[in-house]
Amino acid sequence: MASAAPHLRRRARLWQTLRRWFDASAAADMPRGEPERIDWLRAVPFILMHVACLGVLWVGVSWTALLVAAALYAVRMFAITAFYHRYFSHRTFQASRPVQFVFALIGAASVQRGPLWWAAHHRHHHRHADQPQDPHSPRQRGFWRSHMGWFLTREAFATDLSRVPDLARFPELRWLDRFDTAVPVLLAASLYGTGALLERVAPGLHTSGAQLLVWGFFVSTVVLFHATVTINSLSHRFGRRRFETRDDSRNNLWLALLTFGEGWHNNHHFFPGTVRQGFRWWEVDLTWYGLRAMAALRLVSGLKPIPQWVLDKARY
Repeated sequence: MASAAPHLRRRARLWQTLRRWFDASAAADMPRGEPERIDWLRAVPFILMHVACLGVLWVGVSWTALLVAAALYAVRMFAITAFYHRYFSHRTFQASRPVQFVFALIGAASVQRGPLWWAAHHRHHHRHADQPQDPHSPRQRGFWRSHMGWFLTREAFATDLSRVPDLARFPELRWLDRFDTAVPVLLAASLYGTGALLERVAPGLHTSGAQLLVWGFFVSTVVLFHATVTINSLSHRFGRRRFETRDDSRNNLWLALLTFGEGWHNNHHFFPGTVRQGFRWWEVDLTWYGLRAMAALRLVSGLKPIPQWVLDKARY
């Protein structure tokens, strides 16, 4: 029996690691040694998503697949920037519980983990921006680590609920956070099923289940992820600094266009308490425009403005 004990322990450790693929709460039970080390086994799904993009070589392309991919990029980018970031992380407007849940659900489909995880890490980033405690500072850790390496480390998988007590009181948000792969899997299955159905009933659209899965899920999601994290890796390196801040944040038009307004990063780091990130009328902020439209429809309210004293501090 004693000789079987090491084998059983290895199996238990392997199961615990595999469990973290679909149950994020298992991250709390993981070994605490070497917290900044990349957890390669846990990162396997992330790597496979990138490899799956090569499927475009076999499934081909159609206007249907491209439109679905673009639409899912736009809808999920808005959910990330408007709700994961400006709502859950910074509380810059109010939303009802149903609206909050719907956009948390869409955000969860982005494969950027759950709303509590996202907000907890982002609040920590603002407290320690470009300091040694910042997990994705290019100043401290270099480009690749700040871009995506930090996302795959052992310490990054857990959600510190002490940073988000205002959000942790909602059981539906805790569920989305714990089972953060459930919504992406449902989205992927739905895309495959829709494509297969269209192939049968509308062959003129020239699509299929595999094609919508590859373009609508894998390609769109991978592009969405890398666009989002450019704000960590590039917006702290390239652009202009309108405000003096303790960090390296910069305003970058191209990243603002790519991320629906998040590229006005120096603005945001100087005053994160406003729903707007484009402080000047010419600073395109698609998320702000979308939230104004939602406010007009009474889906959200209390959009926090930019105080005049903030504008008075601007250097240009």
